[in-house]
Amino acid sequence: MTRDTVGRPMEVLLVEDDLEDAGMTIDALRQSDVPCRISLVRDGEEAMDFLLRCDKFRRAPQPDIVLLDLNLPKKSGREVLAELRADRRLARVPVVVMTNSRTHQQILEAGGLHVESYLTKPVDREQFTAIVKVLRKDMLSDVVLPP
Repeated sequence: MTRDTVGRPMEVLLVEDDLEDAGMTIDALRQSDVPCRISLVRDGEEAMDFLLRCDKFRRAPQPDIVLLDLNLPKKSGREVLAELRADRRLARVPVVVMTNSRTHQQILEAGGLHVESYLTKPVDREQFTAIVKVLRKDMLSDVVLPP
């Protein structure tokens, strides 16, 4: 038996309240060239509980990437992003904002909230794969191998 990948699948946290958008995103991710395991939460409070491993999410995996919708109930995506960036344990988790508006990018930039990239809805698997490849390249450039 041969494997095309080494190591574990990428852990993806999908934060999306619209089940139709979530379903299309999950389908696109499953069709991508990137082996991944997807966890779905449907509002901003659940997202922070997942990321901080609170309550029912005590055993949640640490995500390698967060796909974040900005228009969420209970706590907005902007609030989630601000809290994530303010927490020293979570600040380095790559965040990709899912949006259908260029305005969101301008709002986040004006608020000083850094994200790694943006995906337009519905999520396209080629677009997702390209972003993951860039993020992996950036992460690997931080790794120092022993001589």
